[in-house]
Amino acid sequence: MNETRHRVLEALADGPVSGPALAEALGVSRAAVWKHVEGLRESGFDVESGDDGYRLASVPEFGGAAVAYELGAPFEVEYHDSIPSTNARARDLAAEGATDVVVLADEQTGGRGRLDRAWSSPSGGIWLSLLFRPDAPMAHAPVFTLAAAVAVTRAARGAGVDATIKWPNDVLVDDRKLVGILTEMEGEADRVSWVVVGIGINANVDPAALPSDADPTSLEAERGSPVDRRSFTQRVLEEFDALRQSPETVVDAWREYATTLGRRVGVETPSGTVEGEAVDIEFPGALVVETDTGRVTITAGDCDHLRPV
Repeated sequence: MNETRHRVLEALADGPVSGPALAEALGVSRAAVWKHVEGLRESGFDVESGDDGYRLASVPEFGGAAVAYELGAPFEVEYHDSIPSTNARARDLAAEGATDVVVLADEQTGGRGRLDRAWSSPSGGIWLSLLFRPDAPMAHAPVFTLAAAVAVTRAARGAGVDATIKWPNDVLVDDRKLVGILTEMEGEADRVSWVVVGIGINANVDPAALPSDADPTSLEAERGSPVDRRSFTQRVLEEFDALRQSPETVVDAWREYATTLGRRVGVETPSGTVEGEAVDIEFPGALVVETDTGRVTITAGDCDHLRPV
């Protein structure tokens, strides 16, 4: 949403305001005001007009303009009703030099998860990718995956869903998968060029429509009612923005919601399976596992929660 349209929207929210008064305040023509009002209506905003002028009656349930409206984080929002992959689109934007952009979709047709697994992304979910350029070395980039998990977990709990985090990037409810996170990046050893954090949230979707091997759940299923996707998305973006600015706080925040710590785990790593008790996490996101032969620190792997012997 361009700056003038954003200012029109703010004025309408404080309305009613007449077209001539709005044109004078913004330094544009009355025809320009009318075009911006019509543009807002096309985006789903309910703008009423009466003898005393225009006023904003309601905000759309979802979409780029809706999420950007009153968003308390400095992200531009690019919205798609349907897209093959928000991460792929974010990578394209990164190649063009963009930053602080959220690619948001109602549906993905070619979503992927970790290890190139297919990720079902039906209409009614929240599928988004955050593109940003942190001032950090490549070795610290995993902390942003943890930050995303914390941000979504806080948003879910704010919506009445008791979410927890499984290392490194799954948000669960009673071991059922609610959210998947996939982080991609580019840079050199001493500096990140860009990071894309893809977040797939099973929001208002039927778990039966999702792959059964993931043992999925959704916000709607857990709450017994649909979630407000607009406000939920805003909460995720605002929480993530605060965390990315203080990466040193992320690990402690992650520990608060972790379901992996204290459990027996099996972690598939490039050098083999590590089995033992997950006892800690170290910055920027390494899992510490107590095995029969000593402690092992794992920076990347596929983690399973095992049943106690």
